[in-house]
Amino acid sequence: MSRPSRALPAQLPPAAAARALRRVARFVGRALPLCRAHTVEFFTRGLWQRLVAPRPDAVLEALRAAGPLARPLAAGSGTAAAPCDDNIFSSAFVIKSEKLYQCTLFALASKYYSLSNLGVCTPLEDVLEALKGDSEEATGIKPDEFMNNKKSHEVQVMSELVDSIANYCGIKQVIDIGSGKGYLSSFLSMQYNLKVYGIDSSSSNTNGAHERNRKLKKHWKAYQSRGKENLKSQSLEMANDRPVEHELNCKKINEELLNNSNSLQNQDQVIVQDLGASCGFTEMAALETNTETEADLVTGTHSHETKLSEEVLAVLNVLPVDAVEDFSSSHFNCGELCEEEKVQRKMTSLKTKARKSSESNLYLPLTSRITAETELSDIITDLEDCMMVGLHTCGDLAANTLRIFTAKPQIKAVCSVGCCYHLLSEQFENQEECHDQVWGFPMCQYLKDKGWCCGRNARMSACLALERVAVGQMLPTESLFYRAVLQVIIEEIYGVTKSDRHVGKTFSKSSSFVDYVRRSLKKLELDDSKLPDSCIMDYYEKYKHRMNELEAFNMLKVVLAPCIEVLILLDRLCYLKEQENIAWSGLVKLFDPVKSPRCYAVIALKNQSCS
Repeated sequence: MSRPSRALPAQLPPAAAARALRRVARFVGRALPLCRAHTVEFFTRGLWQRLVAPRPDAVLEALRAAGPLARPLAAGSGTAAAPCDDNIFSSAFVIKSEKLYQCTLFALASKYYSLSNLGVCTPLEDVLEALKGDSEEATGIKPDEFMNNKKSHEVQVMSELVDSIANYCGIKQVIDIGSGKGYLSSFLSMQYNLKVYGIDSSSSNTNGAHERNRKLKKHWKAYQSRGKENLKSQSLEMANDRPVEHELNCKKINEELLNNSNSLQNQDQVIVQDLGASCGFTEMAALETNTETEADLVTGTHSHETKLSEEVLAVLNVLPVDAVEDFSSSHFNCGELCEEEKVQRKMTSLKTKARKSSESNLYLPLTSRITAETELSDIITDLEDCMMVGLHTCGDLAANTLRIFTAKPQIKAVCSVGCCYHLLSEQFENQEECHDQVWGFPMCQYLKDKGWCCGRNARMSACLALERVAVGQMLPTESLFYRAVLQVIIEEIYGVTKSDRHVGKTFSKSSSFVDYVRRSLKKLELDDSKLPDSCIMDYYEKYKHRMNELEAFNMLKVVLAPCIEVLILLDRLCYLKEQENIAWSGLVKLFDPVKSPRCYAVIALKNQSCS
């Protein structure tokens, strides 16, 4: 199918993307000592004295006055900040000592090199407008009842974009990589009637998705059965109460139906509601329906006598998009059919459609581990022209999604939102040569030529949520302080500097610092009997006056987080810009960053001639 003649929005030229990447890499390179520092080692390695010159209160004041913490980041992501000399920001650090010196310059730089200020993103509204053109927006069910607020927000926004891309490319098959519990997959298939394969490496996630589909069919049939019984009861009451008025209304309604038969195709379609596949509930939430709207859709009139029962409306809410057939003179004999017969025929048609839809595999969860070398045709036997999507694909999976997209001719588009940057594999992190391995970072040629390496701690920092801190959600300073002091105890008392064991979420279960230390030592398999409470408290008292240093240090890492994320995302965008078969590629901000901190999607469409 050929694409519409509509032009896609202007995209960032390859040279501009490469230029932005170089600028960000230069700043982040200066800040890497801060990025790579781990707060667990804050006291044992003397991180504040080694890396930061100003006082803690001066750092916090500068960040709140001039940096990203001065106010929540702007919602728009397509407007660039005023041009600035990159050399000015480089003087924030003392090069030889790698120590932060100018806090205000650092704060300004960290804000300047964020995606919201670099001007490298394409606004979501521009993308949707170009993809949809003058086509009407599909109306349907919002997933609020069946997902938490964060997931509902993500699925609703991304599914609309994915459907628009699929329609623009003329494809009906979607491959959801790292589909997890199937929230996005099921919503895409049921809301937009797309054929979705959800691939996840966890068999428990796949089995859970299958179980939700089974529950959906079960509740679907239950609603149909109850709707049929209530329909019969209502029809008898209507016939007994108002026989004469009922007959007159029947004739009037059928005349209106005939007159409006051609226009009904333009009515909003009834969309499948995600009752089970997108939630883990055993009991289904009660459906809330707009009786006036649904009755208008079925009968084409606002007459009170033609309203359907709530149970019948519940059936309508779970039907596929093609379940409502056009009304025409071939369906009804105006002089012979009464209203009850008409509605009964309608319900028979609807139930037939519902049964056929429930028996089809519009969403199929599959279990498989995806790598850059994965042959999708080995997993999906009926692979056709399709697009790949990923909502918060972890680590290398996001990078591999892009690689598969560029390599496989059947995949016409990709929309990927990555996460878990700390799980990325880095080519230059270790000195060992692994020529055959495909790495998650870097992807583009420029960073490969530079041998660029972030390091795991820096990638961990990229996962921090600056926007949440900016609107008042505080960092867990006390728990971080507990862990840093614990590290001092472990090294000084037990002589342990490295361990394969982890403390985990001990802080939330502890009633005091002493309790925290003892619980942690047990987890680390260290004997706490030789350590009296008084000794533990001596360590606490020794370091508690330096808690403000730890708070300021972690705030520096939070402020740097978006800059590291920019580096990773621009690396992926520049990789796409290097490919010859890409018609359009860009970074698009999809979600509210307070609700969903990993909110940027990498989107690309291939040239139409690619096959």
